[in-house]
Amino acid sequence: MSVFLGFEGLGVQRSRAQNVGKGAGLPVRHWMLLALVCLGVAKSDLVWAQETSASDPFEKANRASFKFSMGLDHVILAPIAHGYMAVTPHGVRDHVSAVVYNLGEPNTVINLVLQGKPKRAMRSTTRFIVNSTVGVLGLFDVAAKMNLPRRDADFGQTFGVWGAKPGAYLYVPLMGPLNVRDGVGRALDIVTDPVSLYVGGLDTDFGKARTGVTIVDLRAATDPAFQALKDASDPYVTTRSAYTQYREASVREAAGEAEVLPDFDAPPPEAPPPAPKP
Repeated sequence: MSVFLGFEGLGVQRSRAQNVGKGAGLPVRHWMLLALVCLGVAKSDLVWAQETSASDPFEKANRASFKFSMGLDHVILAPIAHGYMAVTPHGVRDHVSAVVYNLGEPNTVINLVLQGKPKRAMRSTTRFIVNSTVGVLGLFDVAAKMNLPRRDADFGQTFGVWGAKPGAYLYVPLMGPLNVRDGVGRALDIVTDPVSLYVGGLDTDFGKARTGVTIVDLRAATDPAFQALKDASDPYVTTRSAYTQYREASVREAAGEAEVLPDFDAPPPEAPPPAPKP
């Protein structure tokens, strides 16, 4: 479970910012970068996927946790996700993902406010209201057609914008890859999630159903990255590198230093026409 629950954001087909721990879902964009790293193209093709170093003083324990998590995924989560993918049409899975994302919007709004971005926070609030009503509880992303794009924000990112250093790298069972800053942020994401608080917490029927659906949805969405990870020479290092790169890029983008996160939903750029022969 942890191998992807805490792996914030390497989205295979779409980017989302949510936390499974709070019953919403995790950012998935990391999994796209992970797949690219595994395929050996991240450094050459993405400017922002530069080599970064992570402080990993607990590497031995982290590796043991990573190995356990991969085994757990192989035995439990992967079979469930593959069964879900086999019986559920792709279009239906996309709508499920849209609902999962929509439930994480209120937490995004909180963090946009804390990052000093009131206009973005207002747009995300409007997006949540539109998709929750006209979009039938988030099944349809009506707001995107109204020029209200999704925004990714969480407490770990907010702390980074405020100047907090990432701290040591950790791989925590049932949470996945983290650093100290994101671990504290993750805890706050859980306890302050407005939707979870509104329905009475994770122990309610709604909270349990929300968490279960999110876990299956995200594992299915990230399956290509899991397959790519198997081909990595050192899956642990690949995961650590991808996570560290993305979180640093996410903080830089939120701080306004650079637009470093590509839009994975956008079509690939067309190849330039061949140069005329002399």
